[in-house]
Amino acid sequence: MRVKLATILCVAIILCGCGNASDSLKDGMELRRQILESSGCSFHSTITADYGEKIYVFEMDCKTDKEGTLQFTVTSPDTIAGITGKISNEGGAITFDDKVLAFQTIADGQLTPVTAPWMLMKTLRSGYIRDSAKTDVGFEISVDDSYEEDALRLNVLVKNGMPAEGEIFWQGRRILTVAVDDFAFL
Repeated sequence: MRVKLATILCVAIILCGCGNASDSLKDGMELRRQILESSGCSFHSTITADYGEKIYVFEMDCKTDKEGTLQFTVTSPDTIAGITGKISNEGGAITFDDKVLAFQTIADGQLTPVTAPWMLMKTLRSGYIRDSAKTDVGFEISVDDSYEEDALRLNVLVKNGMPAEGEIFWQGRRILTVAVDDFAFL
């Protein structure tokens, strides 16, 4: 009798735990659906790149189109404000007027900090959602940018149904963070 009761109790606990993950996973899939069905998105982002010895912080106004191409304008710091660019699956281009936006590459030379907002949106659009969990302020989803063995992993905090923060990890180390403000569907 005790074994039966213990088994039923264990199954009930497991099912209750799965319910929360399932709800937040559904919420993550709903966010993806909204992104894919919209004409695009606009948002302000604050990117932090941590190179161990130095930390770089800059801000950009971003806008994506239906295909996921991201256009950005750097708004801070003043020394590089006004630099614009465009990033898509095919590559990126930066436009500047006597200003140089130079950062080290990270993740084996595959990712630079200016691509962080694009990587966030690309991963929300098509990445492999590994897991999800409810938080005090919304939910968090953990998403791989691909199915590759050494994929970038993004942990995305979602508040009020909109992305609020993304942490980009590579080889178990956080390399970039992206704070998102004023997210809106177009």
